Amino acid sequence: MITILYFASLREQLNKASEQLECPETVSSVGELRAWLCERGSPWSQVLNTDALVMMSINHSMADPGSEIKDGDEIAFFPPVTGG
Repeated sequence: MITILYFASLREQLNKASEQLECPETVSSVGELRAWLCERGSPWSQVLNTDALVMMSINHSMADPGSEIKDGDEIAFFPPVTGG
């Protein structure tokens, strides 16, 4: 089981801050997880689609779509942030 966290506007659009899921065996990377979540349909397909600017982390470390995930991981999705 993995824990997924949604931050900022993603949390608002999905109306969900977190969830715990059991991933199918076909999902082994954070990019595959994102695609699998999009298969749920709206609003996930709108918020997490590959055209959307979404940052990802695994266990508090930035991740790219090919980063491997495993049971017990905490995956976070969040919009890009700016400072200044």
